[in-house]
Amino acid sequence: MELILQVLALEPTSQVLGKEPIVPFAILLIVILIVPILFERLRLPGLVGLVFSGLVLGSSGWNLFESNSPMINLLSEIGLVYLLFVAGLEIDIEQFRRRKSRAFGFASLTFSVPLVVGTLIGHIFGFGWNTSILIGSLFTSYTLLAYPIISRLGVVNNEAVTVTIGAKIFTDVGAVLILAICVAFAQPGTFSFAKLLTLSGWLTIYSVAVLVGFDWAGKEFFRRSGDDEGNKFLFVLLSVFLAAVGAQLIGVDKIVGAFLAGLAVNEAVGEGLVKEKVVFVGSVLFIPIFFVDLGLLINLPSFVNSLDTLKLTLLIVVGLIASKFIAAFLTKLVYRYNWQEMLTMWSLSVPQVSTTLAATLVGYRAELLPIEVLNSVIILMLVTSILGPLITSQIAVGLTSPSAEKPASTTSPEQNTQEINSAFTIVVPIHNPQTQQYLIEMAALLARQTNGTILPLAIAPAAAHMDAPQLEASLQRSERLLAKATAQSRVLGVEVEPLLRIDDAFAQGISRAAREQKASLIVMGWGKRTGLRARLFGNVIDGVLWASHCPVAVTRLMESPKKIQRILVPVENLIAPPLQPVQFAQMLAEANQAQVTVLNVCDRRTSSSKIAAKRSHLSLLVSKLAVQNSPEIQIIAHENVAQAILQAARLYDLVVLPFIRNRTSPGGLAISDVTTQLASQLTCSIVMLGEPQRTQTVVMPAGVPSTTSAI
Repeated sequence: MELILQVLALEPTSQVLGKEPIVPFAILLIVILIVPILFERLRLPGLVGLVFSGLVLGSSGWNLFESNSPMINLLSEIGLVYLLFVAGLEIDIEQFRRRKSRAFGFASLTFSVPLVVGTLIGHIFGFGWNTSILIGSLFTSYTLLAYPIISRLGVVNNEAVTVTIGAKIFTDVGAVLILAICVAFAQPGTFSFAKLLTLSGWLTIYSVAVLVGFDWAGKEFFRRSGDDEGNKFLFVLLSVFLAAVGAQLIGVDKIVGAFLAGLAVNEAVGEGLVKEKVVFVGSVLFIPIFFVDLGLLINLPSFVNSLDTLKLTLLIVVGLIASKFIAAFLTKLVYRYNWQEMLTMWSLSVPQVSTTLAATLVGYRAELLPIEVLNSVIILMLVTSILGPLITSQIAVGLTSPSAEKPASTTSPEQNTQEINSAFTIVVPIHNPQTQQYLIEMAALLARQTNGTILPLAIAPAAAHMDAPQLEASLQRSERLLAKATAQSRVLGVEVEPLLRIDDAFAQGISRAAREQKASLIVMGWGKRTGLRARLFGNVIDGVLWASHCPVAVTRLMESPKKIQRILVPVENLIAPPLQPVQFAQMLAEANQAQVTVLNVCDRRTSSSKIAAKRSHLSLLVSKLAVQNSPEIQIIAHENVAQAILQAARLYDLVVLPFIRNRTSPGGLAISDVTTQLASQLTCSIVMLGEPQRTQTVVMPAGVPSTTSAI
């Protein structure tokens, strides 16, 4: 111990840490684990905490880390490449296709206006045209940090929101291309039209090769790989770094290749477990280290003591916010959006994170942007990443979604009931004997209300040979479980058809069997994530939720479902699709003669008149379910949604929650999901109702004549 103290006393801390790479790496892991959680509890984006951590750990703070540390540089470089790859991967091409003409119109305005404003700001401060244009390009793109907010509010399908999401593909591509050209001519006197044409030609050939070649190779490889998610995952990573190397070979920065690779494999990867895990790997390690490294680069004394830097920062922040507002306002005039839609488009396009920060760091390393601009853009990121989601959460509440405005089905209730009662089937995967009894009881209660059928399903994992001893043992175990489930179902007085399936994996087997049997609902037991493989490649429930064609009820039952008398259904956005949990709860309540309470939590500052309007609107929506015993409606004003639900849930036997998939931001740091928090803290029984991955019409009966709605 004395020797360690002597060493620490003789050498600076940063040098001691530099001799042992494992020490700074351990500190980095602690930072990226704890700091984002603390900042999100303060209702600040986690990435703000990471940049702040870099500032504290760097030369402007405790001086524990050096910005030129080889280990941090390597990890940050990977994070930079990963950040732009995820930015390309997260672009919603489907949303762009829906409104491509208007998306192009908004993209043209939100790209050109900020580009001009940013270029003028650079010129005002005496920068050359190349640097000024690059500064302008930093204003053009945006990051959809507020996507989880609009997703929870149920307004993703609003036209203004769809247009804003679709426009991102144009702004990101434009920003990356301008960066590539500006950096290529970073050295004074290197610009010429001949060189520009040559670079443009190579860039065009390279872009086509990546977008077409990687897209074809990705689809072909995914088709041939079947269900091997590990190989798919490695292929995606390989495509990123191959594209990055190719970009450097033609003389442009590697992040251009990473972004194009994300676009290229976008459709091949799709919205599935592979994409989720690819984003997961970057978001938990490499991308956070990139943000910490940005904080290390901030020179706080020079920033605070320089009046010119403060002026530049203020002008950049105000210029960005004002130019995005002008672009949204012009879009409002052209397409005749209302003020609420216009302000939502503005707030969604304000945050500057992924592409902006990556381009800024590349420009700084190419000595095209001075440290003053780097510091100013980091401050811009901090301000806009807080301001944008805050405005969105306040403005987007009253937006309407097309799904909420669709007319009711013209099919008569009697026809609906006949259709439901003749076809409603419930698949119950069984694997754990300890949870099997309650699962069968839950399915039986639901089946009795619809004259439906229970399909107990046992999956025997496939072996290389059909006569393998392990497969035979698995089949015998599955047959015993099915025999027990069949006996339990018959005792409960419901029709039962046991299924035994041999498949490569449990999740795929369940999803495929449910589709083959045209199942109306899957009822599963609670699953726990254990081990690194489960976090990287998902567990059975993750796979079923991603792949299923029908609703999935994931249950954690603390007692027999037959004892459930009070059911709580929290709803956040008052439109039709989130009322599916209400239909599910009502169907269960009819079987048990239980009472359902529909709970909506609003902001504490909400006026009594608005609360009354919410109550009336929610009552109207619930009345359309045409149930015999109408649910009780509760509106609670509280500053914390999760805490309000937890307090209310103490009086209930069961809480039915919607399973909401978080769309991770390109920064890899998604806003916390209330459902996840509730699931970990509720002590009563829980049902998380997951909807199909792709929107479609699914019949979810309420046990009595009801309307068909989209889920």
